[in-house]
Amino acid sequence: MTSSPAEPTGLRERKKARTRAAIQRHALRLFGEQGYSATTVDQIAAAAEISPSTFFRYFPTKEATVLYDPFDPILIAAALAQPPELSPLAALRATADTLRAQVPDELWERERQRQALVFREPELRSAVMDKFAEGIDLLADLAAQRTGRDPGDFEVRNWAGGVVGVVLAAFLGAAGDPEADPLVVLDRAVAHLEAGLPL
Repeated sequence: MTSSPAEPTGLRERKKARTRAAIQRHALRLFGEQGYSATTVDQIAAAAEISPSTFFRYFPTKEATVLYDPFDPILIAAALAQPPELSPLAALRATADTLRAQVPDELWERERQRQALVFREPELRSAVMDKFAEGIDLLADLAAQRTGRDPGDFEVRNWAGGVVGVVLAAFLGAAGDPEADPLVVLDRAVAHLEAGLPL
C-alpha cells in the first residue's frame, strides 16, 4: 500500500494530503534529531522543500504539526463499518485489526513517535487536551450513529467522555515507553472500560 489510508480521492485533495503528510514526517524527524524546542518552522519547511509561507497554509503553528492526527477519521469510519450487533465499545475495539491491515508499518511507526512526543513535551501535552475534547464530539457522533440516539444525549456524551478519559490515562501512562504501540494502548484502555474498570 503506497498511499495514506486517510488520503482523499480527488487529485487536488490527494496532493494536499501528501504535502501535509510530508511536512509532518519531516517535522517529526527533526524533532527527534534535534529536539522540539530547537526546531524552527524554517527548518521544517526547508526539509520538506517548501517555503515557510506554504508551511503556514498547511499548519498554523509548529505545534500543529505534532497535534495533527490523520487517523481519527479512519478510526471512526472503521468503527462505523463494524457489524451492527456490536456495542459501540466492541466496535471501537474491533477497529484495531482493521487499522493494522490498512496502515503500513512505517505510518504506524510515525504515529508512535508522534504520540510519544505529544506526551513527552510539556507545551504539547497541555495543547493536546483540546484535541481530546474534540475526541468527545467525534466519539459521541460514533455512538449516536451506532445506537440511533442523539449525539447530545447525556448518556451518549458521558460514554464518549469515559472513552476519552481511559484513553488519555493510558496514553499518559505509556508516554515513558518508547516502544509503546498506540493501538495496543487504545485496545487495553477500551477493554478495561468495557469490563467496568475493575481494580
